[in-house]
Amino acid sequence: MDRLSSPSATKRIVEKHGFKFSKSLGQNFLIDSNVVDNIVEGANIGPEDFVIEVGPGIGTLTREIAKRAKKVIAVEIDKSLIPILENTLSDLENVELINEDILKMDVKKVIDEKLEGKRVKLIANLPYYITTPIVMRFIEEEIPVSSIVVMIQKEVADRMNAVPSTKDYGSLSVAVQYYCETEIVTNVPKTVFIPQPKVDSTVIRLDVLENPKIKVVDKKLFFKVVKGAFSKRRKTILNCLGSYDMGVSKEDIKRILESAGIDPVRRGETLSIDEFARLSNEFYKFIRTEA
Repeated sequence: MDRLSSPSATKRIVEKHGFKFSKSLGQNFLIDSNVVDNIVEGANIGPEDFVIEVGPGIGTLTREIAKRAKKVIAVEIDKSLIPILENTLSDLENVELINEDILKMDVKKVIDEKLEGKRVKLIANLPYYITTPIVMRFIEEEIPVSSIVVMIQKEVADRMNAVPSTKDYGSLSVAVQYYCETEIVTNVPKTVFIPQPKVDSTVIRLDVLENPKIKVVDKKLFFKVVKGAFSKRRKTILNCLGSYDMGVSKEDIKRILESAGIDPVRRGETLSIDEFARLSNEFYKFIRTEA
């Protein structure tokens, strides 16, 4: 079968099956071969790789992934797309379809039963409103995933990839970079989809670390400190944490900041992930001492 990544091929398949795009599912099909190739190249797929693709649509990207991977599990929530996928992927023996919601699916069980329990690569082209929850689920629940390549709204990708002291740097930046190394693969204009979305997209790769790059004594406390530090962007970190529910007085927070070597008048957005780790560890030491 020829490639599906052209407007004519996509329209032909959609019309043949009488498929109706769902706004609630945020369906936009990719119609640019260069972008497809960039995604596959960015995912660095080899012949021994197991891939989970979420949101295969009509199989445009799935076909190109399958040409390189050992096996692909394509998870599609829309049951009306399953007959189309069974048709467009019928000549590929290394692709298996699952008609489920990825956020409800027992991913670890699927990996154990269908992918030899090995670490997988996740590739997704999804509605923007569920992409971040899916990414965070895969990295926070310790699902055996080595990398995640997702197409998301450009602004969200910029936040995931942001560095300290920039406008995009925030709690999402720290959360993703705690677990992953980030790299922008390519920017994608809205004109290469049908129907066209309202915003441009970016493909980002997250290489999941086997161990976080920093050492924190209490991970839950670390993320609480991060969230508090960004709770009021225009305020100093002392004022942010002082008005956040840290369970510690403002005077003690000032002492904790100074013990961590952090000037209390700095803003949270200027702190590196290493400084957040040092700060949360100082909080932990103080709380344990006072308990």
